[in-house]
Amino acid sequence: MRLWLVAGLAGVAVLAACSPGEGATARAQAPAAAPAPAARHPVSGLEVIDLVVERGDRKIPFKVELAASPEAQARGLMFRTELGDFEGMIFPSGTPQPRSFWMKNTPLSLDIIFIGPDGRISNIAADTVPYSLEVIPSEGPVSAVLELRAGRAKALGIAAGDRVSYKLPR
Repeated sequence: MRLWLVAGLAGVAVLAACSPGEGATARAQAPAAAPAPAARHPVSGLEVIDLVVERGDRKIPFKVELAASPEAQARGLMFRTELGDFEGMIFPSGTPQPRSFWMKNTPLSLDIIFIGPDGRISNIAADTVPYSLEVIPSEGPVSAVLELRAGRAKALGIAAGDRVSYKLPR
């Protein structure tokens, strides 16, 4: 708002106010739409993201829990008793490196899928043994590891060389 001093008759000063009209500078800006809240898994509370395994022309979609923090990666799917047909958990690495997993406190048998820096599956440890402390290693450096319920990789024809794509939230 601008205030102007206007000289009136008989030497009386008058203040006049002027509000900006509907010009370009005065238009109210519509509030920016807030981004939709991230979907969260009801058991783990982790963010759920879309992931696709590409096998030739075939695209196999999954909803996966994102184990982004060191704590989430350490816990993984421990103590979980259910995992849907097209559900899983992704463990991204900041820098490609050899990774290894075990099944401590994990009652579900899993397929552990190691994803190389090129986005392709480097190796799969299928049908892991629940509760086992045996180390399950990647074959070389990987940029992420995907866990699915045991037998899903075979049932869906997922194999080494298939491409895995997903987008991490910012």
